[in-house]
This record gives sequence, structure tokens and C-alpha cells, in this order.
Amino acid sequence: SGLIGRSWAMVFAAAGFKVKLYDIAQQQLTSALENIRKQMKEMEKAGVLKGALSAEQQLALISVCTDLKAAVEGATFIQECTPESLELKKKIFGQLDLIVGDSVILSSSTSCLLPSKLFTGLKHVKQCIVSHPVNPPYFVPLVEIVPHPETDPSTTERTYALMKKIGQSPVKLNREIEGFVLNRLQYAVISEAWRLVDEGVISPTDLDLVMSDGLGMRYAFIGPLETMHLNAEGVSNYCERYAEGMRLVLNTFGPVPEFSGETVQKVNQALSEKIPVVPKVLDARRKWRDECLTGLAKLKTQMKSD
Repeated sequence: SGLIGRSWAMVFAAAGFKVKLYDIAQQQLTSALENIRKQMKEMEKAGVLKGALSAEQQLALISVCTDLKAAVEGATFIQECTPESLELKKKIFGQLDLIVGDSVILSSSTSCLLPSKLFTGLKHVKQCIVSHPVNPPYFVPLVEIVPHPETDPSTTERTYALMKKIGQSPVKLNREIEGFVLNRLQYAVISEAWRLVDEGVISPTDLDLVMSDGLGMRYAFIGPLETMHLNAEGVSNYCERYAEGMRLVLNTFGPVPEFSGETVQKVNQALSEKIPVVPKVLDARRKWRDECLTGLAKLKTQMKSD
């Protein structure tokens, strides 16, 4: 019932599904429900609540439970949202493996743990899959669906269909790979961003501006491959024109940064001046980010319908 679990609960409830939120402590569940209620009421007031149901109707679909067996009884889909600890996640899936039937899907929100590390050896391994959301899933719809080598294809298809039904944007990975796809792309950008700041080419604040007011504007609507396609007369033409220049630049990229030392202090200082590391300030900035994402989601939906 942490940040990701609460967000998932809201996404499923918005689509009209009954949700049981499980945690080991009643107090955590009580505070999770209070937080969900507050968020839903604020979004309803602002006219950005997802789904056709009212906030009260959606809230009525969410119940809480501190007993795992009772929580999953009658469930068709289980989404695990525990902290990013292999031991903890394996423990939870080991417990679930003993109490679930042969039709329920066992899904993990992990952002980097490989399915083969999470699910190998489970009796219900064919029903296991990773459904990695982007934080926060309520505002950012992408979900990476990553199968275990033994996952049944029907588990992948059912998960994909369910994610579409609840309004998310699922993508299927054909096989597992370290970091999945989103984080591999994200880490490539972070890595080069870090090198450029470390080498004194650009300041941390200007670096972020290159993305927010440059590449990011384009990437909010189209990906890097379509960008190539549109920036020339198709991808083949782009490669003919720019392959040599791309290789030239890519060959100048340095080694993977250590993400330590003076550059950490430099980047931290620049970002802390802009957004002081104080809970109240960070929370306000996150709220602003989520409002921006909500506005962008509305714009993208509107553009698709146009």
C-alpha cells in the first residue's frame, strides 16, 4: 500500500474493478486509504479524475486487508508492489504460490529485478509476469510487460489486454533483459547527461533544459525511431544522411560514470538551489509534476480523438 500500490489501486478502481489493498500493518492501510481519498477528491474537483465513476463510487471499490490469503481470494490478477528487494519479493511470491489457483496472474511491479530471479522454481511460474509501471502509474500510462522464460503466452496476452482495458499503454518485451527497456533508455540519457556536466560542457540546470524544452517536447508524442523517420525521408534516408555523423559522435562517448565525487556535489547543489531538499518543497514540486503530467495526458487524449 505504498506509493506504487496506491496508484495501481486508483488505476484499477477508475476502470471499475474491485480492488483489495494488502499490507502487513492496519495503520499503513488506513493512511493509504486516506491518501487515495484525498487524491481522488482533489482530482474530481479539478475535473481530471479518471474513469466514468465518481470519486465516491471508485473509493467504494477499494477495500483493505492484512491477511494475504483473504486478500487474494477470488482475485483474477495480483499486482505485487513491495519495496525493490529480491528477498522480500521472492518471499511474497513464495507465499502466493502456495495459496493461489491455476488461473490467477501473478504480476510484479519491479523496475529492475529479472523475472528469472523472481519466479524461477515457483509451481505457478507459467502464470508469473512483470508489469513494470512508470512512477506515478496513475499519470504515466506506460507498462512494460516482461515474461519469465517459462511464462505461458496466454499470461502475457491476458495481462496486455487487462492493461489496455484499464487505460494504460502496455508494451511487450519478447524476453527479459537487465533494466528492461525504459530504464535502459533512461540510463543512457542520464549517463551522457552526467558526462557532459562532469566535463564542464554545460551546467546542470541548462542540461535539464535541453531535455524539457528540447528533446522532451518531441518525445512526449513520438519516440526516437519515429523522430528519425520524420527528420528525413524515412528511416533509410535518415541512416544514409546521418549514420556517419552519429557514429562519429557516439565514438566520443566516455566510459560509464561512477556517479560519485565532485560531480555529485555540483549537480546536487544546482538542483537543491532550484528545489531545496525539504519534504514540503519536494512534495509541492512532485504535485506540480503530476499536475503537468495530467494536463499532458489530457492533451494527448484530445489530440488522438481529433
